[in-house]
Amino acid sequence: MKLSIAADHAGFSLKQQLIDYLSRRGYTLTDFGTHSEESMDYPDVAHPLASSVENGEAELGILICGSANGVAMTANKHQGIRAAICWQVNIAALARQHNNANVLCLPARFISTEEAIQITDTFLNTAFEGGRHQKRVEKMHC
Repeated sequence: MKLSIAADHAGFSLKQQLIDYLSRRGYTLTDFGTHSEESMDYPDVAHPLASSVENGEAELGILICGSANGVAMTANKHQGIRAAICWQVNIAALARQHNNANVLCLPARFISTEEAIQITDTFLNTAFEGGRHQKRVEKMHC
């Protein structure tokens, strides 16, 4: 599976750990940055990642910042993106099952690496249920 991943300075360390974890499991990753803990503006990485998912270069995306709010708000400006902030495994499962989320947003300042790995695994391995949820997802687009 092809994934895109990006983080701001607050999420840099967690991003690097997830890249290592996911690479060892056979995922193909495109890293949109950032590449250090130096302060930067999260839209500079969130927009390119969202575009990569929107245009099919990646199947799913992972965005990380301190609270996950900034990257989620930015990514969700893209018509084909359904970015979900997930801080628990069950929220990640529901984001995929019911909302067909295609970008996972992780709050680096509020979850451990172990929790991030469990949430990411759940997000990547949970399928959209379709059915009654399909019409709701179709109504999301403006």
